[in-house]
Amino acid sequence: MLSLNYRDGRPIYEQVRDGLRRLIITGAIPPGDKLPSVRSMAGQLAINPNTIQRAYEALEHEGYAYSVPGKGSFAALPQDVTGKRREELLAKLDAIVQELVYLGMTPAELGERCAAWKEDAK
Repeated sequence: MLSLNYRDGRPIYEQVRDGLRRLIITGAIPPGDKLPSVRSMAGQLAINPNTIQRAYEALEHEGYAYSVPGKGSFAALPQDVTGKRREELLAKLDAIVQELVYLGMTPAELGERCAAWKEDAK
């Protein structure tokens, strides 16, 4: 399910959060499905349960997961992901596009790249 890279400069909870986010986005964890319990995931990855809890809280804050008291955490439906997260990602995209244009990429090339992503998503 998830693997950790101890040579990665990011904190472990960020690696767990990013790995779970990727599984949710790609549909490997379908919307509404229960995420593994904090204890079971901590046991599988051999890390502190508090680290998993922090990753789950970050996913909830971003809108990719929600918790039900006494039941656990679940993958959120796509429409439940907040507009705030969308704005954060668009701001990052703007910065990347600005740098790519500075490095000589044309708007047409950027458009072709986006069109290729759209075709791959089908």
